[in-house]
Amino acid sequence: MKNAQCTKCLKKFQEKEIFTIQQFQYRQVPSYKWSIEFFKKLEIDEWDSFCENCLMEYSEQSKKKWEESK
Repeated sequence: MKNAQCTKCLKKFQEKEIFTIQQFQYRQVPSYKWSIEFFKKLEIDEWDSFCENCLMEYSEQSKKKWEESK
């Protein structure tokens, strides 16, 4: 049953496949604190749901912004 929806692309998917930006707390760089602030600027909350593809896009986007800000 598809009962979750990606906040970005609006694709529906299985609830067990939900990803949130909380996933970024496990990466070394940039820090989770920096990531939270970055996503706040994009009006993305810690609990917004994303499919894997969209989360990967946001991951690349945030890492690129972090690199530019160094």
